Formats: sequence, C-alpha cells, structure tokens
Amino acid sequence: MGKSKILVVGGTGYIGRRIVQASLAQGHETYVLQRPEIGLDIEKVQMLLSFKKQGAHLIEGSFSDHKSLVEAVKQVDVVICTMSGVHFRSHNLLLQLKLVDAMKEAGNVKRFLPSEFGMDPARMGHALEPGRVTFDEKMAVRKAIEDANIPFTYVVANCFAGYFVGNLSQLERLTPPKHQVYVYGDGNVKVAFMDEDDVATYTIKAVDDPRTLNKTLYTSPPENILTQSQLIQKWEKLTGQKLHKISISAEDFLAPMKAMDFAAQVGVGHFYHIFYEGCLTNFEIEEQGEEASKLYPEVEYTRMDDYLKIYM
Repeated sequence: MGKSKILVVGGTGYIGRRIVQASLAQGHETYVLQRPEIGLDIEKVQMLLSFKKQGAHLIEGSFSDHKSLVEAVKQVDVVICTMSGVHFRSHNLLLQLKLVDAMKEAGNVKRFLPSEFGMDPARMGHALEPGRVTFDEKMAVRKAIEDANIPFTYVVANCFAGYFVGNLSQLERLTPPKHQVYVYGDGNVKVAFMDEDDVATYTIKAVDDPRTLNKTLYTSPPENILTQSQLIQKWEKLTGQKLHKISISAEDFLAPMKAMDFAAQVGVGHFYHIFYEGCLTNFEIEEQGEEASKLYPEVEYTRMDDYLKIYM
C-alpha cells in the first residue's frame, strides 16, 4: 500500500510548518491549504512558496467557503489541522468544525488529526477558568469528529521545548534566566518535554499506522520526562553556574491571576496544571492510547540536554 496523501491545514504556523516538512521528508505527497485570509502576510506567502519548491502542492481554500474545503479534502487521504489554540496568538480551534463538515460531505478521508498537540483535553475536565476553554473546545471538536464517524488520531504533544525548556519553564521569557530561576513548588513534579520537530516526525509516522487508528498518541519518551528541578540541573551542568532558586507555592502562583489579562490567565492556569498537578504524567496510558517512542523506537528523539545546548 502506498503512502497516504496528506493535507496540512495551518501549515505556516508554529507546529504546522514542521508537520509539512516531516510529511515531505517521509515521502508523502503533501498538500498545504492556502487561505486567502493570509492577505499581505509576506512571510506566510514566502513560506508557502518554499513548501511548493520542496515539492508540496498548494490548494486554495477558505473556512468561509464550504465548497472550497470539500474540494480540498477530496484530493487527499489524511487531513492534519494545526490551527492555533493559544490565546496569546490567534485562537481558532472551533473553525475546525467547518473542516469536519467538509470531510463528512467529501466522505473520502481515511484519517483526521485535529489541532491538539498539547495537554490531553479528555483529562482536563477539572481545569481552571478561563483556561479550560481550550480543552472544552478541543473536546467539542473531538465529539464532532466521532459523531461524523471520521477516523482519527489525537496527538498529545505535551510541552513544546521552545516554550518550556530553553527558558527553564519560566513565564514571560523564552531564553534561560541568567541569575535566578523561579521553581514551582518543590520543583519535583514530572513533566513531558518534546522537541517540536520530533512531534512532527511522530505525527507523520502515525498517519498510516493501524495501531494509532481511533486512538490518542502521546509523545512522552521516557528520557524526556523530567522535573523542573532536573531541567534546571541540566542547564547548570552545561553552564557550570548555579542559579539562585526562588520557590513559589501554588497559592502564591495563582494569587495574582485575577488581575491579569485573559491570555495571561489562560497561561497561568495551564502552568498550574502542568507544574503543580502533574497533569502530563500523573496517569497511565490506557487501551485507547499509545506512546510514540514505544511505537517508533527508530526515531532518535532529541533529549533535553542536547536541546539546551543551542542556548549556550
């Protein structure tokens, strides 16, 4: 059986561009939705053209034009959506319901991977407001997919290294602190960190794999399950310098939340669930889930020691 044809929706985004590259690298005929809404965003236009130069096909389509979405999905076997669900950028998760309608009408899609790539929303029914909106919307999309009997794989990618590792998991910065570091509680809650390129690699490997059909794929390689304290220690070992550590209790961490803007409240709530509750690691993967590094041991995933070296 040949490799599936893949359509990436949101291919110019943070994870989307990596999904496109991984799809091309693994030999899939790759299509990228080109939406007229990008307008005069020259960087996105140039990125799309670079994908085309590498062999991807560009398909015009818009969420305001149902027929164009139907025609786009008819050309492929697998649809991967990577539209943004973070509130400090754009937040478009429910637009995927239009994509589900298009796939339902087209009737040919063998697998849909919706825009997940974070925490498992099925485990976040208790999440703090207002951040729980992200999980509620992802679950609404899941329900629509399953109600439409569209085959699926949900990818739970945990913590992207670009946002959580280089900064030693500090809020409001993306590079390592130089002198002091804030530690959440005792710093010993286990967290799953992932290089974004590895997430893309695992995602594409899953699209034709019957073992991931109608299941959740967790990218939680054992060597990348670390506490915040372990992450800080790795950085200190690399630099040869000790950071001054300031521990923040859960109560103190949440105290200023109500005075923050909406996006910041969402971020703080998500940090709380990750670093105080341990929501990424406080469960066993059940029958309806698979762990990526176990399925694909041939992938040499990036360890966080190596990832941190780029910041030296």
